[in-house]
Amino acid sequence: MPNATPNATPKISKDTAGLQSPSTSPLQEFSTLELAQALAERLAIAPSDWHRLKSNRQARAREQAASALVFLLNDNQSEALPRLQQAQGWLDRSISAPPCPTHGRKV
Repeated sequence: MPNATPNATPKISKDTAGLQSPSTSPLQEFSTLELAQALAERLAIAPSDWHRLKSNRQARAREQAASALVFLLNDNQSEALPRLQQAQGWLDRSISAPPCPTHGRKV
């Protein structure tokens, strides 16, 4: 069995939002807003996944919370608050999935 080298602990620095992050991270080249936008894009439910994930409380809460973070970082609290409330509603089960927007329509 080869000798394992312990992982080096990276230095911790503060980013523009005041959060601690490794100073050696390749993510340092991106702003906090850019990272939040990338996260929101990653967590957004695609139309092709709507039926599968429309009632998934974790997926819906993550999507709303990430979106709220983007609005907060853009100093738009009036848009962030309803999204945070939606995320909370998914987690505390006070809201549930709306019907599919394409069902029940007459074409």
